[in-house]
Amino acid sequence: MKDANRDRFDRLLRQAVVFGRRKVPPGLRSIVGLLFLVGGVFGFLPVLGFWMIPLGLALIALDIPPLRRVFLAWLRRRRHRRLQALRARHVARSDTRQPNRE
Repeated sequence: MKDANRDRFDRLLRQAVVFGRRKVPPGLRSIVGLLFLVGGVFGFLPVLGFWMIPLGLALIALDIPPLRRVFLAWLRRRRHRRLQALRARHVARSDTRQPNRE
């Protein structure tokens, strides 16, 4: 279950970043990011959530070039590690499914 939530979070974060880069003007991205951060602080309320904090940081990072490079590199590393873990899990499963031919 933990992996499924992590996958979902990664997918939603990537989609939000792509949407923010393509559809939201640069100055407005920072304002929306700040609103998400403020909303994330009140994450204990029913409508708002703590998921808003990383999303707000991501939108703000898109407007600041040094932060954008760091953030996008972090996303690439995270995705690379996730793919490596999936490949390792797939190899482990395929090894256990092969019949023993001794």
